[in-house]
Parts: sequence; C-alpha cells; structure tokens
Amino acid sequence: QVQLVESGGGLVQAGGSLRLSCAASGRTFSRDPMGWFRQAPGKEREFVAAISTSGYNTYYADSVKGRFTISRDNAKNTMYLQMTNLKPEDTAVYYCAVKLRGGNYYSYHNYDYWGQGTQVTVSS
Repeated sequence: QVQLVESGGGLVQAGGSLRLSCAASGRTFSRDPMGWFRQAPGKEREFVAAISTSGYNTYYADSVKGRFTISRDNAKNTMYLQMTNLKPEDTAVYYCAVKLRGGNYYSYHNYDYWGQGTQVTVSS
C-alpha cells in the first residue's frame, strides 16, 4: 500500500523556519517527480514547489521563491521542504504529492498520490 507521510509542521513566529519531510512507503518514487502543495481555510489547494526525479530541476511558486527550498533523498524515499523567513500568509495545511502522469508540475490535478497533510501556522 502506497503511503506518503508528512511531518515537521507546527507553530512558528513570523521570520522563523520549519523543515517539512515527506516519507514514502509501499513504492519507490525515485523515478517520479514530487511536489508540495498547501491549502488555507476557504482557499483552493495551491502549488508550492516541485522537484524532478534527480532533484536537479526545481520549481517554485512566486510567493515562496527565495524563502523555500525543496529537496529529495531518493535513497531514503523522502522529500523535504525547508521553509525560512516564514510569513503569516504561509499558514496552511501542507501536502506532499507524487506525480506519475504527464502535465505540468503546477496543477494538483496532475498528481496521483497524496499525503494526509501537516499544519503550518505562522503567527505575526
């Protein structure tokens, strides 16, 4: 059974940092692009960042560019999101996802497996 489990969320003050992890089990995802999305209350799920199979290519939403860094360790079947200089508007549930199908990295419709999410709350 394929499972993605996020961890590392929590409450942090504005300007602080958090590191999210996404551990995959039940299948090796070293040949699949992966991504992070987030969803705030009353809003649509939005793209945060994505990473290619090798980790060489990364993609970011404009709102997080320069503050967040996505990475992956294929040997551990794990993906990370290092978040720095956090802002209150970053508050959301963060989801990791695996992309098996074609299409761009930015639409959540193009991802096939999802984690349960981890809450990130940034206080002002």
